[in-house]
Amino acid sequence: MPTELGDVADHYEELQKLGVDVYSVSTDTHFTHKAWHSSSETIAKIKYAMIGDPTGALTRNFDNMREDEGLADRATFVVDPQGIIQAIEVTAEGIGRDASDLLRKIKAAQYVASHPGEVCPAKWKRR
Repeated sequence: MPTELGDVADHYEELQKLGVDVYSVSTDTHFTHKAWHSSSETIAKIKYAMIGDPTGALTRNFDNMREDEGLADRATFVVDPQGIIQAIEVTAEGIGRDASDLLRKIKAAQYVASHPGEVCPAKWKRR
């Protein structure tokens, strides 16, 4: 089970305060998600939507399908209100993602959107 799902759950309240909608998408079915929710304390605390994409339609729309395995890569997409992807992170199976860095990227994207012409350099943190 990807531990980052629990990490995002731990940061969910802060994400909501930023006006962020969170969706977890996997090529599993909603039945698998329900079983996870019933059997895992980590998954049970998730309050954001977990979307089953067993046909891979959504996964393919984000060009994130490993066709030979029928599985999605482990990826995070930050999409702005206009539907434009502002950040992508794809990791190998054994490498977890960090929700605190996701928060930093979201804050940076929001800052740049509200301050035209400005940029956020490496390691930028909103004060």
